[in-house]
Amino acid sequence: MKTKAYMNWSGGKDSSLALYCVLKSKEFEITHLLTSVNDEHDRISMHGVRSELLRQQAESIGIPLIELRLGEMPTMEAYNKAMSNQVAWFTNKGITNTVFGDIFLEDLRKYREDQLLAARVKAHFPIWKKNTTELLKEFIALGFKTILVCVNEKHLDKSFVGRVIDEAFLNDLPKEVDPCGENGEFHTFVYDGPIFQKPIQFELGEVVHRKYERKDTDNDVCGDDIDPFETGFFYQDLIPFRG
Repeated sequence: MKTKAYMNWSGGKDSSLALYCVLKSKEFEITHLLTSVNDEHDRISMHGVRSELLRQQAESIGIPLIELRLGEMPTMEAYNKAMSNQVAWFTNKGITNTVFGDIFLEDLRKYREDQLLAARVKAHFPIWKKNTTELLKEFIALGFKTILVCVNEKHLDKSFVGRVIDEAFLNDLPKEVDPCGENGEFHTFVYDGPIFQKPIQFELGEVVHRKYERKDTDNDVCGDDIDPFETGFFYQDLIPFRG
């Protein structure tokens, strides 16, 4: 019998590739996808993708989705409390392992492991320390399809938001930007690939620019090695295809 684990799912490329690796290795039975959702806007936290598309991803993958509903820019205290309650729900069901798509942010990994240690949950990082250029090339070669839905204007200009990741994207990326956006340079939405039974259909909506007012100096729930309040973001809205 395989060990049960839940997947920390953002809807983007890193969590997609990590899930692919776990499913291929058959080491774990992934019982649920867990995603933080901005309850006020009904969108994936930081990524800005509509939760309807998130649910379509889970349906296509065939793994039940749990949405961790959070307020607009929650404090670390509020985030930790909500996550702690959710982790307790998993452990009560005998699920004491979890999977992340993190690659090289040491502080973020330590934070996750320290938080889970108290609940006796073990964290696993299947793509940890892998070369991000090679990871992105592998991602493309496997047939994954993904689009940039959020771009940090400190690192990339507006022209990058809404682009599909392919070899041309990799060639156009500035040298100082991590190919996987591991420092929070950009976020993505994966709409097709080997973990999906069918592609996620959507249309491009408007591009929105947003800046955030700092509410909590200790707030870093976005999980990026940057301060998100020092810059603005371009968001590409994705509209679920109605046929």
